[in-house]
Amino acid sequence: MMLRVAVLVLAQSVQAFVPSKLRPARALVTRHGRKPGVSDPNDLAAFVASAGSNLVVVDARNLDFEKEPGDEKAHELAPIATPPADTSYRPRAVNVPYQRDSESMDLSLIPAEWVEAAGGLENMPVITHCGGGGRGQKAKDYLLANGFKNVLNGGGPADAECWAKFGDK
Repeated sequence: MMLRVAVLVLAQSVQAFVPSKLRPARALVTRHGRKPGVSDPNDLAAFVASAGSNLVVVDARNLDFEKEPGDEKAHELAPIATPPADTSYRPRAVNVPYQRDSESMDLSLIPAEWVEAAGGLENMPVITHCGGGGRGQKAKDYLLANGFKNVLNGGGPADAECWAKFGDK
């Protein structure tokens, strides 16, 4: 009985528990440690393949490490994309920091030619990320509230399984 309670508590902490049945163990493993809103690696892989050359990766991390100290560690794992785009390292990535204090982003940092090539904001496939997914989700929500329709949260370099699907884009 005690083991069953521990499993139920774990299931509730990782994802919603449905009283009529337990979710498969695989779901617990793939979601363990992933922040809320971060897409499944398989969904990211399919999204990247479907997006092709129109994919835009919005790096929501902040280069001001005094403002966002955690971004310095994430920057060491994977350098922050520099505006307008670091074509030598991540050709489809652009740094558009999510500003916690104003809960906003400067969307003018996204190259207009990328938006136009994708057929507009509502068609442009975007993956947001930060270090691990928290601000990546806030960035995704901000983009959706500002006319974007095709956005996933990819987590960030701290989530190696997700990062492997789009981190070089």
